[in-house]
Amino acid sequence: MKPNELNAGNIVEFIADIFERRGAESYLGEPVTMSEHMLQGAWLAEQDGAPEELVAAALLHDIGHYTSEFGTYSPDDVEDKHHDEAGGEVLAPFFPPVIVECVRLHVSAKRYLCATDPTYFGKLSPASVHTLSLQGGPMNAEEVAEFRSNPFHDEAVRVRIWDEGGKVADMKTRAFRDYVPLLERVVKKFAAEKAA
Repeated sequence: MKPNELNAGNIVEFIADIFERRGAESYLGEPVTMSEHMLQGAWLAEQDGAPEELVAAALLHDIGHYTSEFGTYSPDDVEDKHHDEAGGEVLAPFFPPVIVECVRLHVSAKRYLCATDPTYFGKLSPASVHTLSLQGGPMNAEEVAEFRSNPFHDEAVRVRIWDEGGKVADMKTRAFRDYVPLLERVVKKFAAEKAA
């Protein structure tokens, strides 16, 4: 399927196919694969009693690592986009803003937590500590204020905490296919709201 053929009726199946074909790829030096990591995030969100939209956000937060699946974004692009921004861009036509913003902000949320919670840095995996340095380190006061101005910053922080927790070898979770009905409900509801 080509990127310009994606629509609300096929986006979930397209993402499911990506998970099945590419989910076994390694996850940035962590002891889990990419799909295990994202499924663990969704599972932790469920265990926390999160609403469906946040379970979906936790499940899809790293979809931007698969941006090659979605084709090029613009002829003006001169380099790969950051996976957080790329993931948000991929999901924006089909998923509600809370999900898109949680995906887009999950890296910023790590930087925010490192700046505002003195215990959070100690919870980061070695790989996450390394990527933090590449991502700009803990936020400064101006960045913290800007982050807090986003209406979905609290939800993004919740997704980030599940993200950091989703790096456990051999954790039992649901399979991606178990989440297909949930994702389809979220996409269908958003499409109906846009059409109204």
